[in-house]
Amino acid sequence: MKRRRTGLLRLLSVCVLCGLLAACGSSSRKGGYYKDDGPGANPPANLDRVPDAVPRIEPLARGPNRPYKALGKSFTPDTSGRPYRAKGQASWYGKKYHGRPTSNGERYDMYAMTAAHPTLPIPSYVRVTRVSTGRTVVLRVNDRGPFIGGRVIDLSYVAAYKLGVLTPGSAEVIVERIMPEEIRGWRAQAPAADPVTQAPVATPVTPARPSPVSVTPSQAAAATPVAPGLFYLQAGAFSDPARAQSLASDLSGKVPADLGATINIEQSSGNLYRVRIGPFANREAAAQASERLRNHADLVTTVATP
Repeated sequence: MKRRRTGLLRLLSVCVLCGLLAACGSSSRKGGYYKDDGPGANPPANLDRVPDAVPRIEPLARGPNRPYKALGKSFTPDTSGRPYRAKGQASWYGKKYHGRPTSNGERYDMYAMTAAHPTLPIPSYVRVTRVSTGRTVVLRVNDRGPFIGGRVIDLSYVAAYKLGVLTPGSAEVIVERIMPEEIRGWRAQAPAADPVTQAPVATPVTPARPSPVSVTPSQAAAATPVAPGLFYLQAGAFSDPARAQSLASDLSGKVPADLGATINIEQSSGNLYRVRIGPFANREAAAQASERLRNHADLVTTVATP
């Protein structure tokens, strides 16, 4: 009961804040965030390397999956197990709630890959793609919000950082729930994960390499090919295959041959075309390649599993 009460207090405080922000308008903004919220004083130096959440099937929490009210509106969390896909504005929250209980009683960590959503089950996992850039992250939903009209998800600080949403404060995104059947396949291919941090442990199991929709010819023959592995660098995700092909063609001049990787366009179950570079034998190798591309080719990518 105490855990649920704490989560509800957080929910009510968010609602009050949202109401104030709606009334105050732009005068209450400080850059990309509101009032006394914002980035921490000393953020970690390795935010680029914070891995995506690793989806796993978890039992639903009791309290945050019950109907509730916020800003005078009623919300009923969807525990039916149906797919979810929505386009709208993503916002973020930071230091104001860092360390405070989320709706399911966990401590909010602004440097973890999590999110708040009004009605998705808690916990659940989502794939969030920024429409303007194609950048994609995988997040664990463990909180409620946002409640301002038009906003579909509240990102943690680091998730907003990786999607490039910190400075503008909000951006148009596509939110897709990662369904249990996809998670089961994900878990069958992925290395074991620590149950608390969800970080991969032990030696990754090497799965069959996914079949690409198309492969950029100039990258098909690499100087030092690596063995097929679990990890890829994702450069973008698009609903339009022509945009994916355009990005892949552009990348062919930026990805050095000695990286030992190819550029693939893979179609997801949600009809998104993901532009990926790889494969790499482990997460460390993929992260090193991502840093190299960012430093020498001004190319931002995220580490992803098939």
